[in-house]
Amino acid sequence: MEDLLGADGRASEYMNQAVELVMTYAPKVLLAIVTLIIGMWLINRFVRLMDAKLGKKDPTLNKFLCGLIGAILKILLLISVASMVGIATTSFVAIIGAAGLAVGLALQGSLGNFAGGVLILMFKPFKVGDVIEAQGYLGSVVEISILYTIVNTFDNRRVVIPNGDLSNSSLTNLSAYETRRCDMSFGIGYNDDIDKAKSICKRLIEEDERALKDPAPLVVVGGLGESSVDLTVRVWAKSGDVWPFYWDMQERVKKAFDAEGISIPFPQRDVHMYKSE
Repeated sequence: MEDLLGADGRASEYMNQAVELVMTYAPKVLLAIVTLIIGMWLINRFVRLMDAKLGKKDPTLNKFLCGLIGAILKILLLISVASMVGIATTSFVAIIGAAGLAVGLALQGSLGNFAGGVLILMFKPFKVGDVIEAQGYLGSVVEISILYTIVNTFDNRRVVIPNGDLSNSSLTNLSAYETRRCDMSFGIGYNDDIDKAKSICKRLIEEDERALKDPAPLVVVGGLGESSVDLTVRVWAKSGDVWPFYWDMQERVKKAFDAEGISIPFPQRDVHMYKSE
């Protein structure tokens, strides 16, 4: 009988303690949950607002800053929510610091990419919308994030390049200047009239509005090959017109040379057959 009374007493004591714990921590937990939900909503809304505002002014810096600020604000929110529940903030920060150190050692490559992203945004070797050639890829930059830069190639492939590789290696920014020089070479036969071939090239250049007058186009004999006289043609054009101009000139020069009787040598091989007696 005494055992039953003792068991009932302990159960009642445990129940009272449980009720006391619920009464003590339930409001804090509910308040922390509400704070977490509202805080996440406010952070996401703030990041979207910053993305909309900053994206119009500097799309290159936009994605990087939005991602970084969003991550920092969420970490601060978690620390605040933990303190509301009753977790010691100093201990929580120490745990986060230790975890951050462990994660940092495990993710050294990612930290290098983060540092590379900071360097890219500081020195701005390229920006969103530029055409770059890097790591064996040629395409247009569509996004610079915290860790990676996304490039769309001209054959519609999306390439994700780590920022660490971009900041530690050479790259070519084809959009750095408004104008670029288009270099071309056309071979003619040794028996053809050089001056006539040069005048044809000059006429085709003058007829194309994409060719800039300043600096003046250059048409010279660039070399004497094994079977051809090589004409070097250099024309300045706007960066966006360089490749269309180059491709059009290849076709127009070929047709003009054919119409004017200018030959374009190609490799040939003479085979001599001897009849043995």
